[in-house]
Amino acid sequence: MDLRNIGEAKKWFEVLQTSKRAQIAMMTLAPGASTGKKAEVHKKSDQILLVLKGKLTGRVGEEKVRLKKGDVLVISAGTLHRFKNSARKPAVTFNVYSPPEYPASTKG
Repeated sequence: MDLRNIGEAKKWFEVLQTSKRAQIAMMTLAPGASTGKKAEVHKKSDQILLVLKGKLTGRVGEEKVRLKKGDVLVISAGTLHRFKNSARKPAVTFNVYSPPEYPASTKG
């Protein structure tokens, strides 16, 4: 058994658990921060993103998206995406990648 608490994540992006078929990570975007200068894509992994705190705006494929606490989004493998925190408070997301996308020790 691999038990972790999401409060253990201290970096802006941190992988907490990885198995053969799935991976979980936490992401915290400070006010004004984004997930990168340009959109990213996970070629082989689907991503499930759950907003635990705050608000995000962004693009998933060709669509604009606004996310708030409680929203869950599925990003299919091969889909370009990018998010930004335009709010005044941090935004926190819980992410699942299947199959795993990052090295198990990834901490941003």
